[in-house]
Amino acid sequence: MYRKMMTALLAITMVAVTACSSGAKEEPAKEAAAPLALQDGKYEPAVQMSYLRAWNDDTKFKNGETAQNNVHTKWAKERLGIDLTTPWAVSVTNDAFYTKLRLSLSANEELPDIVSIRGDYNLVRELIESGKFANAGELFDKYASDTWKQASESASEEWYPYMYEGERYGIPIFDYAYNGDSVMFIREDWLKKLGLEEPKTMDELVTVMDAFTNLDPDGNGKKDTYGLTVGMKNALNTWMTESGWIFGMYNTMPGQWNDAGDGTLQYGSIQPGVKDGLATMKDWLSKGYLPKEAGVYDEIKAAELFTAGKAGIIVGPHWMPNWPIDDVKKNVDGATYKAIALPTGPTGESHQHGSGASNGVVLINKDMANPEIFFTYQNYLFDNFANPEVGSEFEHGFAQGYDYDIVDGKVVGEAEVKDGVSPLKYTITYDGARIPNLMMDTLAELAKGKDPETPFEKNTKIANKPEVFVAAEVVVANKDNAIKNKFTGAPTETMKMKKDAIDKLEKDTFSKIIYGQVGIEEFDAFVTKWKSMGGDDITAEVNEWYKTVN
Repeated sequence: MYRKMMTALLAITMVAVTACSSGAKEEPAKEAAAPLALQDGKYEPAVQMSYLRAWNDDTKFKNGETAQNNVHTKWAKERLGIDLTTPWAVSVTNDAFYTKLRLSLSANEELPDIVSIRGDYNLVRELIESGKFANAGELFDKYASDTWKQASESASEEWYPYMYEGERYGIPIFDYAYNGDSVMFIREDWLKKLGLEEPKTMDELVTVMDAFTNLDPDGNGKKDTYGLTVGMKNALNTWMTESGWIFGMYNTMPGQWNDAGDGTLQYGSIQPGVKDGLATMKDWLSKGYLPKEAGVYDEIKAAELFTAGKAGIIVGPHWMPNWPIDDVKKNVDGATYKAIALPTGPTGESHQHGSGASNGVVLINKDMANPEIFFTYQNYLFDNFANPEVGSEFEHGFAQGYDYDIVDGKVVGEAEVKDGVSPLKYTITYDGARIPNLMMDTLAELAKGKDPETPFEKNTKIANKPEVFVAAEVVVANKDNAIKNKFTGAPTETMKMKKDAIDKLEKDTFSKIIYGQVGIEEFDAFVTKWKSMGGDDITAEVNEWYKTVN
């Protein structure tokens, strides 16, 4: 998902940048108000803080609660003396939230104190360059707690996308490290039925995919199964049902900027290994190992082939057993699956795309009279929720009866709570607070048989299906094989003008090669066109940026 968000960031248009930049110096900040006094960590009387954030359709409420009034807003008022208000709550479906916020910006409407965004990083840049938001880095240095600052230090590169004129205008919403790194999930019952071993090399993988495609592993007497499901509608190197690892077997990663090995960055999609990867995908598609509809499948649609019992292999993050792939057990009697390491390619290497440690951004209105209010809120979550202590209010979760309950003296997770919902999805930063390295290290230790001791360890064990722990152990064991996107800065000047066109060239060319509409030699022509259409200039600009942060 990180890769997807970064792609959106880089796609910002020249018009938006010009329009927003022109307003950046026209709106002076209001004079700062006097600091507010806290009594035992709570504002008395209560203070107001307005915010906007996107709402996903999977965010559920109970007990008649709403986005404006719920267990989380009540907690903020009672615990911290912060009265949270949101002027409107709009879904991200069909980009409704982003469209409404853009209209508010273009109409020069008053914006709330806090705006937190996931997904549309074109809009993030427009907001940053509008002149309406504060230098968040200065505020972070002044008000953030030590716990939050330590989390930031472990993922300092996550600030880069929100730099503007040398300053940090957005605070990254930190996520768990390696949260999007891919592993391979394979139908274990199919392997046993067909007398096959887990594939460790590309040749062994081809043998397994061929059997899954042609030897009727589901036993229905029809040739209606696939070796591997992928979704290519949005990207090859995407957040679930992805195929970036195929190119990783040839030591590169498309759609991102990779370390060239000499201190510079190079664009992955024009490297020779991509040509080999495209030829491989073309071969697999022609043999029926991949669904013919892969080109129009998004990530979720492609995953449905696995959950329906029609595909034997799927590649994606370690958390997919929690959602969506465990549904295969509901849909197919006796279905079992497990996580395995990605197979090695011809040179003995395997690589997955490396994910970042953030999944959104917080912007602070420059006219917010007391920005320390937000830090009081978020500091409390980092200090008390991110890794809670025994006996603390968050020992078992955020709120009893919502994301946990105690039944007959035993703590049960959200899935076992009647009408269970996650109040973390109501928070300003979507997940409460996350310390980047904590989750994966915990999952890997639990996978090795460690008895959970801390509340975080106990809650992690309760919240995850057994297959998640195995997958996390695979991720940690292979984390050094990850190829991370090294360019996370703002769009370069040439990107603003030409990236849309050359991205379309790339997507169209790769699709035609995979589907056999053009020969593999078309890749060489693509590289030449990419360079001449602005790619060489972009490469130079990316490397100028890289010098400033490396």
